[in-house]
Amino acid sequence: MAELVLTAKGLSRRFGGLFANKDVSLDLHRGVLHAVLGPNGAGKSTLINLLSGDLPPTNGQILYRDQDISGWSPDKRSRAGIGRSYQRTNIFPAFTAFENCRLAAQSRAPRALRILSKAQGYADLAEAADRALEQAGLAERRDMVASTLSHGEQRQLEIAMVLATRPSVLLLDEPLAGMGSEESQAMVALLQKLSPDHAILLVEHDMDAVFAVADVITVMVAGQVLESGPPEQIRASIAVQEAYLGGGESDNE
Repeated sequence: MAELVLTAKGLSRRFGGLFANKDVSLDLHRGVLHAVLGPNGAGKSTLINLLSGDLPPTNGQILYRDQDISGWSPDKRSRAGIGRSYQRTNIFPAFTAFENCRLAAQSRAPRALRILSKAQGYADLAEAADRALEQAGLAERRDMVASTLSHGEQRQLEIAMVLATRPSVLLLDEPLAGMGSEESQAMVALLQKLSPDHAILLVEHDMDAVFAVADVITVMVAGQVLESGPPEQIRASIAVQEAYLGGGESDNE
């Protein structure tokens, strides 16, 4: 049985009288890629924001390795091993790919702003940055300024920055957004490479990519879980087909 890393129990988030998420429960296991699908306004991005700590839940509980982290800040969750990416690429465009990853690694080091004065500390950060770039398939782009990378490579760099913090959980919000076919294939290959060593929650609109990489798919509608199960179950579900597969293409909630 795969290791249970992160659990959401009865998670709800209300804005005034509207529930963006209502009684959402799911489990994230190491080595299991768990995708979340749903039409516009389904609450997918809200769910990631709740799990990462960017939004506090109105009700419900989030457990990380059996510890209640529902009240933890985003920074504390990140330091504990919960990493996330965003719908919009979040990098330092004027820095090289290596410098971006080194900064991410530095944020996890003790006395982060002072450790660079120590030779061993610098070497450790450089090693973590290079390892993350290698994992993300960007080793050959190490010394390129981030703004000169292609859109797909910038998305890979954002994931590399997350990897530099050595997370056990990856919360990925539409990592394939805006990519062409070749770049999408590269990202799918990266997700497959990362899956064995991480618990991954993937929000994505590229249906082909989702069904190619997901081990478990949860479908959300109007902030609630409609159905959850393996890809073949979701593909065959009449309720899912009616609610989503013929629906919209973008999610900005």
